[in-house]
Amino acid sequence: MTIPERFEFPSRKIRSYRDLIVWQKGMDLVVETYKLGQALPNEERYVLKDQMLRASISIPSNVAEGHGRMSKGEFLRYLGISRGSLHELETLFEVCQRVGYFDGSALSKARLLADEEGGMLWTLMEKLGARRWR
Repeated sequence: MTIPERFEFPSRKIRSYRDLIVWQKGMDLVVETYKLGQALPNEERYVLKDQMLRASISIPSNVAEGHGRMSKGEFLRYLGISRGSLHELETLFEVCQRVGYFDGSALSKARLLADEEGGMLWTLMEKLGARRWR
């Protein structure tokens, strides 16, 4: 099947950062992280739980802030910060599993969301002109 030369793919207008699927998925990851945080023991309330929540909240927050800067370079910079926070969160999930707070099945939904978020962040960064590390 060939696409006619003048064919245009339907596009959704992005009027706000809320229209970005990468922001929406990031918010889903925040909610899932809150659920996991509730299951941590009380002694981790001010350590792992708080750090997990800060990292998760940083992901969609930086997508929103970067979008609001209205500069491609600034948006890329904030998307990079989001990716860093995502990797921090994934590391905290791993810590929770290794110390025995969660098993792999308890983290499966959060890890799936994190994988999707990471892929979307990188794809958006590439579309905006980011280059892979050399």
